[in-house]
Amino acid sequence: MSTADADARTPLTPRQEDILRAVVRSHVESGQPVGSKHIAGSGGLDWASSTIRNELHRLEEMGYLNHPHTSAGRVPTERGYRYYVDELLPREPLPSTGTDLQRTLGADVAHVEVDQTLRRLADAISEVTDLLGVVTGPPVASATVRHVEVLLLQPQIVTVVVITSTGDVTKRLFAFDRPVDPGVAEWAAAFLNERVQGLAVGARSLASRLTDPSLGPMERAFLEAIMPALTEMQEDRAVYMSGQARVLTDARRGEIAEIDGLMRALEERYALLAVLRGALDGSRTYLRIGSELPTDLSGVSIVAAGYGPPRGNLGAVSLIGPVRMDYALAIATVREASRALSAYVEDVYG
Repeated sequence: MSTADADARTPLTPRQEDILRAVVRSHVESGQPVGSKHIAGSGGLDWASSTIRNELHRLEEMGYLNHPHTSAGRVPTERGYRYYVDELLPREPLPSTGTDLQRTLGADVAHVEVDQTLRRLADAISEVTDLLGVVTGPPVASATVRHVEVLLLQPQIVTVVVITSTGDVTKRLFAFDRPVDPGVAEWAAAFLNERVQGLAVGARSLASRLTDPSLGPMERAFLEAIMPALTEMQEDRAVYMSGQARVLTDARRGEIAEIDGLMRALEERYALLAVLRGALDGSRTYLRIGSELPTDLSGVSIVAAGYGPPRGNLGAVSLIGPVRMDYALAIATVREASRALSAYVEDVYG
């Protein structure tokens, strides 16, 4: 065990906690190393600079701070941020997000498709925090069929629209060799709603419910042609992302390597979904810092919370950015967004 590991097991004194808090807050705000002169006399800390220097040195030995280059100042390490998040933030009131995310979803949510709502929320949480906002949609596999529409767009083009219990809307086009009888399309919509409403999407039982020996050849052939719209729905989650430009600002220039790595990693959304799955396993806020994440995402932090009805989460609201982020604001934002989105799901699709 290293000296830093051993020292990290030793509880910090109240003075060390105050100094660590001051370093974290100052570094998050400025992006610069924090020296003893900056801390002395700030925020009610009236100790002498020499006392603060000694405590900074001790916190560095314990692994909570780092001394970059030849600078006289210190910056928090991942361990320092973790202690700040776990031990210090819970003792303080979280900041106001400065916006009502429930109102951000809009008063007309009943007339807005879920994908538009999730995209709107990703925009809102990114704007509040200047971080990357990511919202994952409900898995299709967790939903049941709520309504089916069969629409004749052109004489030989049919679109099948499936609306699920979670509000997800999928649309699929089918082209036929010859014009489709409008009466068959209208009949198919009524038949499908009668047979498959309430069934789990993608379930094998869907196919069996669509098999009826009493149907005529025309109706049977038409159903077989459009059946993939119901039986081949992807069991995946949509990912709505916003704020790429916000995290690539001049203020983040020193962290450009980490952010660039993040952007490359997010191109493979399955890696992100695997990480965010942890946010769906409970009601607590999910927070991972730097090396606590898989290698592809190390160097950044993720703050997330699940949303959905009390019986189980449907997706996650998350903020992603450099390790140097305002964790208090990020936590407050994802919690408020989670509550707002949960209420939206319950009100509109409950």
